[in-house]
Amino acid sequence: MENQFWTPFSASLLAACVTTAGIYVIRYFEPWGRRNTTYFVCFAAGVLISVSFLHIIPTAFAMSSLAPVYLLAGYLLMHFLNRFLTAYVCDKPETADYAIGLVPILGIGFHSFIDGIIYSITFTVSFFTGVLAAIGMVLHEFPEGIVTYLLMIRGGFSKRSAFVLAFLAAAVTTPLGTLVSYPVVSEIQKPTLSALLALSAGALVYVGATHLLPRAEREPRRFSLIALGTGIVVAVGIIVSKG
Repeated sequence: MENQFWTPFSASLLAACVTTAGIYVIRYFEPWGRRNTTYFVCFAAGVLISVSFLHIIPTAFAMSSLAPVYLLAGYLLMHFLNRFLTAYVCDKPETADYAIGLVPILGIGFHSFIDGIIYSITFTVSFFTGVLAAIGMVLHEFPEGIVTYLLMIRGGFSKRSAFVLAFLAAAVTTPLGTLVSYPVVSEIQKPTLSALLALSAGALVYVGATHLLPRAEREPRRFSLIALGTGIVVAVGIIVSKG
């Protein structure tokens, strides 16, 4: 069990390092980071969406007839979480600027914690499922680090405080989620594992289709479609080669 634990935990540590790299780049190489964020976002979205629909969702469906219900629940959970965090704070004019920084910290922190749980779940299903999920998730950590830092700056935080808060919320929470969840996930039965995998898939689809792609569409770049298509091709190639 110890060796099995280190596989998802190492993946979550890698994700944290990639997130930290994104924060570092936008902190110290801001012009380059701003120019290329859209490409990272599009590529990551292509991988996440493809991996979810072509492998993770079919795997969950094959394990339980109730998996579609949990798939929808996972998607809606992420949606309602984001709506709740913004609707009850950002609508107050006196706290609008404050919310720009702190509300995303809550949402991103929870999302990154869920990422850690997803590592535990997918690697428990199979090594290949875990690797596929990890590829898409690690790729989206770099732009997430950039975006988190920029949101802190927009919220009025100093560059130093924005760096620290973005690191804690977007990077540290991922391995923490794996550390907390793995002892439980590794002991659960197949039907429950299917439900958790479907919930994870719903969360991944939300991140890719609802969180990443719309952001890319708001900031269209010349080669953004190529970056998206490359992400899809990479994911499909990995899945086909496995088959």
